[in-house]
Amino acid sequence: MTAGNNEAGEQASLDWRAEFHDAALEALYRRTMRMQDAQQLRYGLRVIAVVFLLFIVADFVLLGFGATFLVLATIRLFITLCCLGLTRYFALHPARAQEAGPLNFIYSTVLTGLLISIHLHPGDFGLHISSLVITSLAIYLLLPNRLPWILAWNAFLIAGFLFVALLLEPLTAGMLIRNLLILAFANLLGWLTFSRLNWLQRRQFSLLVEEREVNRRLQREIEERQLLETQLRHMASTDPLTGLANRRHFFELSEREFSRAQREGTALAIAMVDIDLFKGLNDHHGHAVGDLVLTTVANCCASVLRDTDIIGRYGGEEFIIALPQADLDTASAIAERLRHKVTSLRLPMLDEGQRLSVTVGISQVEPGEVRLEQALQRADQALYTGKARGRNCVVVAGDISTSTAARA
Repeated sequence: MTAGNNEAGEQASLDWRAEFHDAALEALYRRTMRMQDAQQLRYGLRVIAVVFLLFIVADFVLLGFGATFLVLATIRLFITLCCLGLTRYFALHPARAQEAGPLNFIYSTVLTGLLISIHLHPGDFGLHISSLVITSLAIYLLLPNRLPWILAWNAFLIAGFLFVALLLEPLTAGMLIRNLLILAFANLLGWLTFSRLNWLQRRQFSLLVEEREVNRRLQREIEERQLLETQLRHMASTDPLTGLANRRHFFELSEREFSRAQREGTALAIAMVDIDLFKGLNDHHGHAVGDLVLTTVANCCASVLRDTDIIGRYGGEEFIIALPQADLDTASAIAERLRHKVTSLRLPMLDEGQRLSVTVGISQVEPGEVRLEQALQRADQALYTGKARGRNCVVVAGDISTSTAARA
């Protein structure tokens, strides 16, 4: 047997009342079974009402229309009306079906009426024993109730039988013992059947609870795994310092744009961005300030780009941008906007008069090119041309002699 089955068996273990040892599990079971118990209770009450109506017909056939018949008919009609009234009550208030009060009221009414009818009804005493046996089993099986109450009402039934047998209908000792043994056997059979049915129901319920818990754990594990996979994909595609796409992920995205541009014949520009004099700044102020400069410039660059543009960290203090559907003029305008915004940044830890600036090299994918690296090399050459010319400028590949340059 597996560990899961052992755990389920422990959860399904019942006490002498045929209820879960675990009080919380028993309470959950009773809440779950509330509507089903109400339905079974209404069904049982209708059966009792029909049986007592049939008893009225049987009494009339046996007794005729007389005083005894009227008393019996009144008792049976009262019980019938009580059953029908409670049927309606539980239909309107199904949540009350597991309360002891209404259910025990009908028990007391039915059993008292049955014991009175034994005294009033003439005939073979064995017939009454048969009705008591059926009633005893019905207490166990017909109406849903808790075992302590079931045992109490069966004890009431046997005590009432003894009262009638000894005081009103004297029996011989042999007949009395025989009838008591019959009632005892009926109770034993009812108790065993009741316990077996409750064990099966609660066993099934505990397995259902366990299955739901396993499903919840599995769902949590799936969600945690999906979250972990998302985090891993993010870590694999994102630069941890700047939050931009890392080099590998940038090229994955830009290669798609390159293929689309070649397929549709649209423009695609590449921009290389380098933070000016970053090494000296990093050496002078330390790596913490250097990291802050990198993240600040990265956010600044991302803020001026279009939604369709792709930016990534190329390495060190260099960033790379793919500009879909952008010719050289559009790319130059975006780069100038980026350069101007970086120069307007103010960081309190920098020396007085020291400003950040970037140099940008731009190129465009030419028709017929089969690799993005060709445009990237031209942008890189334009970038280093801008560095040689004094930095803080935008240089367009192929137009270096007339490049746009704005010096601080």
